[in-house]
Parts: sequence; C-alpha cells; structure tokens
Amino acid sequence: MYDVRRLRVFSELTEQGNFSAAAAALGMTQSAVSQQIAALERQVGQAVVRRGTRPLELTEVGAALARHAKGILARLDAAEHEVDEIAGRRSGRLRFGCFPTVLSTLMPAAFARFRLLHPGVRLTVVDDHLHRLVPRLETGELDLAVIYEHEVLPGIDEGMFHRVPIFEDRFQVVLPADHPLARYEAVNLPDLRDEPWIGGALSSAWYRIVRHACQQVGFTPRSEVASDDYIAVQALVAAGLGVSLIPGLAVRHPLPGVAVRPLADDAPVRRISAAWPVDGYQGPTLTAMVESLQRAARRVP
Repeated sequence: MYDVRRLRVFSELTEQGNFSAAAAALGMTQSAVSQQIAALERQVGQAVVRRGTRPLELTEVGAALARHAKGILARLDAAEHEVDEIAGRRSGRLRFGCFPTVLSTLMPAAFARFRLLHPGVRLTVVDDHLHRLVPRLETGELDLAVIYEHEVLPGIDEGMFHRVPIFEDRFQVVLPADHPLARYEAVNLPDLRDEPWIGGALSSAWYRIVRHACQQVGFTPRSEVASDDYIAVQALVAAGLGVSLIPGLAVRHPLPGVAVRPLADDAPVRRISAAWPVDGYQGPTLTAMVESLQRAARRVP
C-alpha cells in the first residue's frame, strides 16, 4: 500500500508542474518534496518523474499512478469528511457540479432554497462540460452533479450512479428575426435543410445531437460557424449568418434579433438528471439539493 502523504505530494507535483511550485503549495521545502518523491519511487520500484526536464515529465508509471492517486485522495478526503460530519465534528459540505446552461437557469433558485435550508453547509460549485463532470463524480471529487443524456451520446454506467430525473430539455429552433420561417408558430426541421447552420464543434455533444436529429429527417446540417457558446451562436444568428437548434434552457432569455420557435415534428431532448456515486454519502445536504433542483425545474415553462 502506498504512503498517503507521498501520494499527496506527488499529486500536488503533477498539478503544479514543477518542484518549487509544489513545495510552495504544500508549505514544504523543495528538498523535502524531492525526498518524498524519491521515497515514493523506492516504494513503487520505478521512477515516476523524469528529472531535469522542463516542464515536468512523468514516466509511464508516473502517469498511471497520477491517474489513480487523484481518485484515491479524493475518496479518502470524502471518507474523512463524511465520518466527521456524521460524528458531529464538522459542519456539512456539498461539492456540486453542473454544466453552464443549468447553472444560469435552474441553479440560482435551487441554490437560494438550499441556502435557506442549510445555511451552515459549505457549498462549492464546479461549472464544467458533461465529459469532465462524469469522471469527477467517478473519482469522488464531486458529491453530486447535474448531467444529461441522449441516445447518441456515450452511455453512463448504470451501476456507478444513482440518478433522479430533473428536467427534459427540448431543443428549439433559433432564426434571424426577419427569416421567412419566423412568421410561423412552429418550424419543420426539413425546411432548414438548405440553410447555413451555426452550432457546436463537430466533436461536441451539442452538434452530435443536432446532427442526429437532422439525419433522422434526411439531411446533414451544413455547419459554417462552430462555437459552443450559446450566446455567441445567438448573436451570429441575429446577424443573419445562419440558423441553429439550441437546448431550450439556453434560449430562456433570447438575444434581440432572434426568433425562437419550437419544432413542429419531434424535437431532440436532453434528459437532465441529478447523479451521485452509488457508494457516495446521501446525507441531508445532498437530499436537500436534489429536492431544490426538482422544485426549480417545476417552475420552468
């Protein structure tokens, strides 16, 4: 079993990228950091860093150990905090993660209610994209996260997380305000076949969902401008540079110059849920946040 203190020093070293910065972050001398890494290497039986390289380079063994060390330390920290919280030695905390459109729409009301219920809980919030939130849940860096799923996206292991459905986010068509189709209450997706499209990067979850919806009705969107910033996309649409299909939460407050219309046919839907590890601590703070999320979602038209 590896020494936890040495793993902490090694993890900080990989985070900071050099010995002097790691020493400053840990409140140690550079020599002491070097000694801890040397002791870890003796325990491992192989080098974990390539000395003399700038920036710091990990060996293959070091890279493997760094991946696991982050998760191990997060789990140990979570275990210590959970035990202290149950024993009444420490006030509660909740490490929460969500993606940007939820943070700007559902979360303000949910956070406000949570604060009223648990004013003493230390709440930390991570705003990140889905493909980084799930690994953070897996390693124990987060206690709870809002995630979304769709049939074209990689499946999230059913056995790893508890899930509570929060909201179904239906995609909406975004048009220039003077576009001929803006006269109608709803838009047929095939009518956008020959339009220039503005949307997410080709590898993004957003574009994959939109492309799948378009291909279901017989065409592939001709994407001319790619951005994952929904505000920027709306601004480009308002300038008459194309059309887009955007999650409903992202157009709750549309920019001037755009017309937001529902699809007349089946629109793609992101299934949004709250998720936490099956072996995570489901204490009163986590339960309160999930309930606050559900209440905030019910207020969304």
